[in-house]
Amino acid sequence: MNQKNSTKQPTGNMHPANRTLNLDAARTFVAICETGSFRRAAARVNRSPSAVSLQVGKLEEQLGARLLHRDARRVHLTHQGEVLLGFARRLVGLNDEAMTAFHGSTLSGGLRLAAPHDLGVSLVPKLLQRLAETYPRIRVDVRLDSSETVQRLFAQGDVNLALFNEANTPQIAARDLFSEELLWMMRNGGRAVEQDPLPLAVAELGCAWRNTALHALESAGRSYRIAYSSDTSMGQVAALRADLAVAALPGSLAERDLVEVPEGWGLPPLGRTHIYLADDGSDTAKAFATLITPELRSIA
Repeated sequence: MNQKNSTKQPTGNMHPANRTLNLDAARTFVAICETGSFRRAAARVNRSPSAVSLQVGKLEEQLGARLLHRDARRVHLTHQGEVLLGFARRLVGLNDEAMTAFHGSTLSGGLRLAAPHDLGVSLVPKLLQRLAETYPRIRVDVRLDSSETVQRLFAQGDVNLALFNEANTPQIAARDLFSEELLWMMRNGGRAVEQDPLPLAVAELGCAWRNTALHALESAGRSYRIAYSSDTSMGQVAALRADLAVAALPGSLAERDLVEVPEGWGLPPLGRTHIYLADDGSDTAKAFATLITPELRSIA
């Protein structure tokens, strides 16, 4: 028997080195899926966009499957990518749990956080996930309310941390995290804007966007009526898609079926909306604040 041939790997078997997924690549893949962008994922994992692209390419080569589709606006998962995402999250989570057991922060205590409903379903869950991974001994209680109430709760000392959006000067001292333009929006091709008085979709009383929209219309002498009211911007978006109203919303919510109202309709400018953070200086509140990074703009 030829000794050389007797030790040859069977045809079709994967080389042992290729049977172990790279944990850094798995973390990068999760970051891409959660941010929807190679650029924002690169900021999260502290790599260049080209390095992130290279990691994905190596993952696809190792698995022999296409994981992602890219278009001009966003990255989309293939079926194989969806399968990998579940495994990748578990791998990364187990790794972080193990590292926390040996090197986790000893910071502990309670944190009372207040935020408006919109941020409560977009930005806050991701921040709480990061907080649990980084500071597992911190216990968090969350209250969702209007931006106006969130600021009042903080001023009264009822919460340690206030995360809120505001189009005007905040009622409390707070850090301006980021901002975007507030726009009049409507359904693409819709006719609600033609009505007089103008039908509006607004959020609850105390919402910064609601107050800005009504003040702008009143200052311009434009008649309006509240046609639809909702706790969150998603309710307003639903009303716009049904062509029941127009609404003042952040530009990031514009999609193919939702567009800015053309200038020809003469609606007054709205300025910018800002996301602010106020903390009481406690260690737990400051720990939460350190978790907010630029790439989170895509989530809010």
